[in-house]
Amino acid sequence: MKGGMQGMLKQIQKMQAEMQKVQSELANITVTEEAGGGMIKATANGNREIISVEIDPQVINSDEKEILEDLVVAAVNKALESAAKLAEEEMAKVTKGILPPGFNIPGM
Repeated sequence: MKGGMQGMLKQIQKMQAEMQKVQSELANITVTEEAGGGMIKATANGNREIISVEIDPQVINSDEKEILEDLVVAAVNKALESAAKLAEEEMAKVTKGILPPGFNIPGM
């Protein structure tokens, strides 16, 4: 049984190292989402940080300020949602077969 426990500990240590590697790589992976038919684009990285927001000059109109703000919020929220899904998928690749389905590690 001791050999089994040591093997399990080695597997967990390997998984932790791989998870750290994936976390550092997530900063370089980006997703871009849009709102308003592409008038607003938001790009986030796998660490769920907004990298950029692009606004089509045609939608910049002071009379429609609230609409523009709503579109920016929508694009940013979509980008953050996609970034979270991306991070979850990348971590799932590392933990596949080791952690039970649905098991979440806080902060991941």
